[in-house]
Amino acid sequence: MASNSMSSNASWTRQENKLFERALAIYDQDTPDRWHNVARAVGGKSADEVRQHYELLIRDVKDIESGRYPHPTYRSNGN
Repeated sequence: MASNSMSSNASWTRQENKLFERALAIYDQDTPDRWHNVARAVGGKSADEVRQHYELLIRDVKDIESGRYPHPTYRSNGN
């Protein structure tokens, strides 16, 4: 993440982030008890933790889109 959220996200594994992303695709903003459902799908996180993780994600995306942080430059792998 681009902002100070790195420290809060440090306790999220890659697997948990993948499960989080999948759960967000399944449980949209109109889903009743969205954060409880997402937390259950991730496992080991509370509804409040997944909601906070989402809010940090949204803030980081907005910061990147606003130009606050530059887009990363990736090296070509020759393909």
